[in-house]
Amino acid sequence: MKIVVLGAGVVGVASAFFLREQGHEVTVVERKLQVASQTSRANGGQISVSGAEPWANPGVPRQLLAWLGRDGSPLRLRLRADPKQWAWCLRFLFECMPWRTERNMRDILLLGLYSREMLRALRERRSLSYHAQRRGILHLYTNARTLHAAAQSTQRMRELGCERRLVDIEEALSIEPALRAMRPKLAGATYTANDESGDAHAFTCELAAHCIREGVQFRFGQTATALRRSGDRIAHVESMAVDGRFERITADAYVLACGCWSAPLARSAGLALPIHPVKGYSVTLPVADAAAAWQVSLTDERQRLVFSRLGDQLRVAGTAEIGGWTRELDDRRCGSMVDHVAAMFPGAADTSKAIHWTGLRPMTPGNVPLIGRSPLHNLYLNTGHGSLGWTLACGSAAALASLLDGRRPQLRFNFTGT
Repeated sequence: MKIVVLGAGVVGVASAFFLREQGHEVTVVERKLQVASQTSRANGGQISVSGAEPWANPGVPRQLLAWLGRDGSPLRLRLRADPKQWAWCLRFLFECMPWRTERNMRDILLLGLYSREMLRALRERRSLSYHAQRRGILHLYTNARTLHAAAQSTQRMRELGCERRLVDIEEALSIEPALRAMRPKLAGATYTANDESGDAHAFTCELAAHCIREGVQFRFGQTATALRRSGDRIAHVESMAVDGRFERITADAYVLACGCWSAPLARSAGLALPIHPVKGYSVTLPVADAAAAWQVSLTDERQRLVFSRLGDQLRVAGTAEIGGWTRELDDRRCGSMVDHVAAMFPGAADTSKAIHWTGLRPMTPGNVPLIGRSPLHNLYLNTGHGSLGWTLACGSAAALASLLDGRRPQLRFNFTGT
């Protein structure tokens, strides 16, 4: 078939690759001038199956009340006169119900396990290089209460097939010796040895190069402005090039994989997708002292920050702001991340050369992405991955390619349209 993929982030490029591998004629339409220019540009870098516990969980409503009005809180809510934002927030609170959290965690975790295997297989057969680190992920806890809660979710993850396990302070320090300055604050940790990290931007660029060599067409600087339907199908995509040229793009099937921008595009065809932008931040710093810098990817559960080693650079990412579409940088947010690195890993980074970044994560209320066919028969969804786009990209793309060919993946997941 002739297939148009809308969006050239890590999810869109992976979708194009797997579809092309199955013999389809694939065109990728991207409003920016290169791949991975938005949310995939400078994310936290983790391939984190152990991060499958949804943001929407029973403990969050109480945390939200404690965080209200605190500028430095991990989650900042800025309510606006936007009915779509209010509806999303109410649905988020519903997804915090224990039975919804259990279902959502199962879906995310099983998709994550599948995706990690797809990534490994793809990396081997295409010799991809993107500063991959296969040293696992440590989740760090600084009080007994949160550690106890983590032990419970860890047990459930183990039952579902994730090898995450509880470790004491001494074992955590043996896994990552650079944590020695943080030892007095640690209560314990969990460790998932098979989790990974790597540079999502570098991966997407390398995979796009393979796509191009194998015949995928990329149309950069072309913004999809509307999906026009005819009955229960998409008739064409309306687009606008950077030079102002209007065009109608036709295909046999269309894949919506443009993150937060998937929702307004879907509305142009009469579809309501439960996706809302949630702004996150990252800082990238050069390594100053390799002996003081971390190698194992880390998650600070108290601050909701993730740490990854990308070659000779250090990446720290996190926080969440629910407040609309603005990508304005809050330098205080990024500055507090830099200060946190300096306190946890003295001398490890050259903090004077920190690069600040912000991006919009495409979040569904329950954190489960939308993958599969939409109510319109030739429109497929691969969007709404939130903070786990890099973790779930390859599995989502491989599953979507199978669904588009009429085959159900060997994966327990609530695919749309099935």
